Amino acid sequence: MNKSIKAGKRRIGHGEPVFVVAELSGNHNGDIGHALRIIDAAADAGADAIKLQTYTPDTITLDSDRPEFVVKSANRAWRGKTLYQLYREAATPWAWHKKLFAHARKRGLVCFSSPFDTTAVDLLEKLGAPLYKVASFEVVDIPLLERIGRTRKPVIMSRGMATLEELSLAVKTLRKFGTKEIVLLQCVSSYPARPRDMHLANIPDLQKRFKVGAGLSDHTMSNDTAVAAAALGAVVIEKHLTLRRKDGGPDASFSMEPKEFAALVASVRATTAAVGALSYKLSGGERENLHFRKSLFAVKDIKKGERFTKNNIRSIRPGNGMAPKFYRAVLGKRAARDIARATPLHKRLID
Repeated sequence: MNKSIKAGKRRIGHGEPVFVVAELSGNHNGDIGHALRIIDAAADAGADAIKLQTYTPDTITLDSDRPEFVVKSANRAWRGKTLYQLYREAATPWAWHKKLFAHARKRGLVCFSSPFDTTAVDLLEKLGAPLYKVASFEVVDIPLLERIGRTRKPVIMSRGMATLEELSLAVKTLRKFGTKEIVLLQCVSSYPARPRDMHLANIPDLQKRFKVGAGLSDHTMSNDTAVAAAALGAVVIEKHLTLRRKDGGPDASFSMEPKEFAALVASVRATTAAVGALSYKLSGGERENLHFRKSLFAVKDIKKGERFTKNNIRSIRPGNGMAPKFYRAVLGKRAARDIARATPLHKRLID
């Protein structure tokens, strides 16, 4: 991706600060006041954006207890529930969206969402969503991608579970229907995910393979993977945020608390500053320390006409004299005048 993508008042891309997204998900626990406090926590932690999820249990699944609708998961908060029960608990009511968007904007955050069906896109368009997120599970929902593409707005898409063929079709569909600006996120759809499963080497490959910006949707319980992703060139990092894990909820077990999230933001910012841009110029501190490089000095008193030898000149610190690369050229030459010990050598002292 050569050009940055406009996301509300922020830009996403190389040369821009990493776009850090706090995922609200179902951590509101059915309380809009709780949701508003999470938005405040995201802003206070230094996030760039807050992301919602826009669905109802009826738009995302059916109310059925048939075996295929019952969740069999390692996540204890999900296990044994029907999909309908889980999504009824986790859904962000559509009536809240306008207030959440307004509050996020007031706090200086970009607010956007993952729609899970075309009616959700319709709602988000009415709210003026500046971009869209395609969740990992929706990469294969081609009709939904067609509708999102028609908005012509930027899209951030997670690739968890998707094969390269599925991901390629998803990208082609978005582009065909009007979306030109895409960021792909490396993602492992495990909750929580293990660092050893993250395959962060995919980030530069996604960027090169699809000619897009790339980043990370991170479900691990440490900041190490996000920091590593930033070092690999991630332009977006997304992580779940909750006020307190002990508050419970469907996503609390793999969410960061505010102090942890703030530490993540600080580490990512420091990492990207350290990576910087390609440059071999000296820093200010380096220029100050040039004086302490080695150079050629007289290490004994040398009389006029006396030859320079390995016994009376050496390469030592500081760097006031001729560069050490001239050492062998100077050996055997004669002194143009008397030279006191600890005098830096210069051409005028050489006959």
